[in-house]
Amino acid sequence: MAAKSQPNIPKAKSLDGVTNDRTASQGQWGRAWKVDWFSLASVIFLLLFAPFIVYYFIMACDQYSCALTGPVVDIVTGHARLSDIWAKTPPITRKAAQLYTLWVTFQVLLYTSLPDFCHKFLPGYVGGIQEGAVTPAGVVNKYQINGLQAWLLTHLLWFANAHLLSWFSPTIIFDNWIPLLWCANILGYAVSTFAMVKGYFFPTSARDCKFTGNFFYNYMMGIEFNPRIGKWFDFKLFFNGRPGIVAWTLINLSFAAKQRELHSHVTNAMVLVNVLQAIYVIDFFWNETWYLKTIDICHDHFGWYLGWGDCVWLPYLYTLQGLYLVYHPVQLSTPHAVGVLLLGLVGYYIFRVANHQKDLFRHTDGRCLIWGRKPKVIECSYTSADGQRHHSKLLVSGFWGVARHFNYVGDLMGSLAYCLACGGGHLLPYFYIIYMAILLTHRCLRDEHRCASKYGRDWERYTAAVPYRLLPGIF
Repeated sequence: MAAKSQPNIPKAKSLDGVTNDRTASQGQWGRAWKVDWFSLASVIFLLLFAPFIVYYFIMACDQYSCALTGPVVDIVTGHARLSDIWAKTPPITRKAAQLYTLWVTFQVLLYTSLPDFCHKFLPGYVGGIQEGAVTPAGVVNKYQINGLQAWLLTHLLWFANAHLLSWFSPTIIFDNWIPLLWCANILGYAVSTFAMVKGYFFPTSARDCKFTGNFFYNYMMGIEFNPRIGKWFDFKLFFNGRPGIVAWTLINLSFAAKQRELHSHVTNAMVLVNVLQAIYVIDFFWNETWYLKTIDICHDHFGWYLGWGDCVWLPYLYTLQGLYLVYHPVQLSTPHAVGVLLLGLVGYYIFRVANHQKDLFRHTDGRCLIWGRKPKVIECSYTSADGQRHHSKLLVSGFWGVARHFNYVGDLMGSLAYCLACGGGHLLPYFYIIYMAILLTHRCLRDEHRCASKYGRDWERYTAAVPYRLLPGIF
C-alpha cells in the first residue's frame, strides 16, 4: 500500500492541538474503543431513522410540494394511508441504475486513472501526490490529490452537453431524483458492508483497526481507519469528495434547468443557491490537500457513517434548497438578495481565513504573522501512552483568539445564507442550518473533550485565554 511506517522520534511537535507526532500511540486519537449506552442508542437511532428522514424529505417535495406536515396531516385525517404514499413513490428504474453506475464508474476512473495536472499550471494549488497525517499506528498514507481536476472535467462535459452535444437533458438528475435515491442507498449500504467485512478479514493496516465488540457501533463508525484497494484507491478520500461533492453542483444545475423548464426562467434565489454552494464546493477541492489533515480524515474510521452518509445524506439533504426552489420559484427583492449574498460571502471569508491562519501556523511552527502581528501561543505538553513527553502549541491569535472554533461561525453563516435564499414559506429548506448547528456544536464538544483529556491543565490555560467555544459572549 502507499504508506510508510515512521520511526520513533523522542521529541515531536504539533500545532493547534492537532497531533502530528510520529510516536503517538494507537488510541491517542481516532474513534472510541468502548461504547457507552448513549452512543449505542444514538447509533441504533441513526441506523433506523436516517434513511427514513431522507426519504421523508424527498417524498414531501415530490408529493406535497415540500410541505413537511402534509403527509402527517393526510395520514392523521384519513385522507391517505402509508401504503398510498409508498405506491406513489417512483421505484428504482433501469435508466436510473444505468445512470448511477455510469456516474460512479466515471468518478472512479477520474480518481484512479488520471494523475493530477492542475497543480502544474494553477498558481497556489497543491495537487498530485501528497502525504496525509500520521495515523494512530504511525503510518503515513500517500494520496493522489486530483479532486479539482475531476470537478472541472465533469462540469466541462456537463456544459458541453448542455450547449453542444445534447446527449441528455440538463434536467436528467431531477427527472430521476427518487429512482437515483434507491441506487445511492444500494451503493451506500454495499460499500459500508464491504468495508466492515474487509476490516475483519483483510484490512489495509491491521494496526489501525478498532473493534468495540458491538456490531452496530462497528458497522456505523467503522473498523478500518484508511481502507484501501490497490495502491491509490482510498475509500475515505474518494467517498468524502467523490461522487457526492462533485455531484452537489451538478444537482443544483439540474434543479435550475428544471426550474427554467417549468417556469420559463431561473429566479435570483436559485442563482444565489447555485453560486454560494459552488463556492464552498470549489473551495473544498482547491484545498483538498489541507482536507487530509482535518478531523474527517485524521479521526473518523470508515463505516456506514461515512459510506452511506456520503452517498445518500450529503447529496440528497445538502441540496434541499435547490430542490425546494424547483417547486417554489422564489424571486427575492434586491435588498433581500444582496443581504443573502453578503451573508454568504462574509461567512465564507471567515471560514477560509480562519482555516488559513491555523494552516499557516502549523506549517511555519508559529513563525509567521497573523493579522500583521506575531501570533500568541499557549505552550502545551502531554504524555502519550508509551510514556514519552511531547510538546505542542495552541494558537490564540487571529480568529482563534476570538473563539476556539470561530471557523464554524463562518460555516454557519454560509449555511444560513443558503436557507434564507428560499424565503420563509416553508420549514424544509431550513433543515440544513438546523442540522449544521447541531453537527458543529457536537463537534465542538467532542473536540474539546479530547483536548481536555490530552492537555489537562494546559488546556485550562488555553480556555482561560480564549473563554468562548463558538460565539463570543454567548457560547
